[in-house]
Amino acid sequence: MLTVDDVLEQVGEFGWFQKQTFLILCLLSAAFAPIYVGIVFLAFTPDHRCRSPGVAELSRRCGWSLAEELNYTVPGPGPEGQCLRYEVDWNQSALSCLDPLAGLAANGSALPLGPCVQGWVYDTPGSSIVTEFNLVCDDSWKVDLFQSCVNLGFFLGSLGVGYIADRFVPESPRWLLSQKRNTEAIKIMDHIAQKNGKLPPADLKMLSVEEDVTEKLSPSFTDLFRTPILRKYTFILMYLWFTSSVVYQGLIMHVGATGGNLYLDFLYSALVEFPAAFIILVTIDRFGRRYPLATFNLVTGLACFLMIFIPHDLPWLNITIACVGRMGITIGFQMVCLVNAELFPTFIRNLGMMVCSSLCDVGGILTPFLVFRLMEVWQGSPLILFAALGLVAGGMTLLLPETKGVTLPETIEDAENLQRKAKPKERKIYLQVQTSELNTQVPERDASQGNAQQE
Repeated sequence: MLTVDDVLEQVGEFGWFQKQTFLILCLLSAAFAPIYVGIVFLAFTPDHRCRSPGVAELSRRCGWSLAEELNYTVPGPGPEGQCLRYEVDWNQSALSCLDPLAGLAANGSALPLGPCVQGWVYDTPGSSIVTEFNLVCDDSWKVDLFQSCVNLGFFLGSLGVGYIADRFVPESPRWLLSQKRNTEAIKIMDHIAQKNGKLPPADLKMLSVEEDVTEKLSPSFTDLFRTPILRKYTFILMYLWFTSSVVYQGLIMHVGATGGNLYLDFLYSALVEFPAAFIILVTIDRFGRRYPLATFNLVTGLACFLMIFIPHDLPWLNITIACVGRMGITIGFQMVCLVNAELFPTFIRNLGMMVCSSLCDVGGILTPFLVFRLMEVWQGSPLILFAALGLVAGGMTLLLPETKGVTLPETIEDAENLQRKAKPKERKIYLQVQTSELNTQVPERDASQGNAQQE
C-alpha cells in the first residue's frame, strides 16, 4: 500500500513548495529575533549616581575633573555609590575644594546616607527605558519584569498555537491520515506535486498510513506521559528546551551587561550564528542528532565555566569564549527543535512540540531575574548556573535515541520501539542483499550440475 514517504519521493521531498514554506518561517524568525533579544539595547543600564543639587556648581567653581567630583561627592563604587548619596547641602559656601566633607561629620562619625530623592545622573550618552523611567536601584526589578512579560506572552501564545496548528500548519498529510482524513491528505499531496512541477502518482488515492493504524487517533496531553519511554522523552526534551532558553538568553544578557562595547560585543556574538547554521547542516546527516546535540551542550557548559576565571583586563578573551558558548547553545537550540519533532508519533507531534517548547518560554520568563539578580551578588554567578545547566543537558541528551535514518513514528508503539528500529533496519537491508546474491547464484550452480548429469 502506498505510504506518505513513497509519495514524497515522487512529488519532491524538498521542492519549491517546501522551500517557499521554509522561507516564510525564516521571515517570521527574523521578525521574532529583535523582540527576543532587544532587551539588551532597550534596557541598557549605564553607569549612574545620585543627582545632588549644588554638586555641579561646586565642581565648576573648584575646577574638578569628573574623577575628582566622584571621589569627593559619591559614597563609593558599586550599588552604594549608585543608589545612595551623602545627606549634605552642597550649596553651602563653607565647603572646601580640597576636602569638602571634612569636618561635617559629628564626632568623627560617618556622614549619613540617604536615597536618591532628586533622581540620577547617567554617565553614558543616549537613552534607554532605564534612563527614561529611572529603572535603577529599588526599581531595577521592573526591567526584569519587562522582559519576563514578553516571554510570558510567548508562553500563553504557545499554549494555543499547538491546537490551532492541528486544526487550521496546510496540514501535514501524515497527520491527516492518522485522523482518517484521507481526502484532505490526497488534495494536499496533489497541491505539493503541482507546486514542485511534478506529476502525482497514479495510485495517489491509495495513500495510507501504516497498516496497523486502524482507528482515528486524537491527541491528548496524557499521551505524552502514558508510557515509560514517551514519558522519558517528554521530560528530557522539556529540560533541554528550558536549558536552551535560559543559557541562550542569559549569555546575551550577560555579555550586554559586562562587555566593554555593547554594540561590538553583541555583533561578534551574533555573527557566530552563521557558522552555527552550517555546522548543523554538516553534522546532522553525517553524525546524526544525539551526539552533536550532546557535544555542543557540553561545549556551552564548558565555555561558561571558563568565563568565570577570565580576568577583567582580558575582554577580548572573554568575548571570544562567550562567542564559542553562544555558538554551542545556538546549535543545541536548533537541534532540539528537530529532535523533538522526530521523537513523537504523528498524531501528538504538534502537541509534543507545544508542551515541550513551552518550557522555553518558562525559561525566558525566569532568565532576566536569574541573570541580573545573581549579578548583584557576584558578576560570575549566572555563569555558574549556565555551566551546570549545559553540562547536565549534554549528559541527558545521551539518554535519547538516535533518529537519523529512522522512519518517523506513526503511533505510540512506534515511538516506544524507536530506539530499536535503526539497527534492525540496517541488518534487514544487509540480509536482503545476501539473500538476493544467493538467489542469483544458486540457479547457475543447479544448471551446471544438471548439464553434468545429462552428459
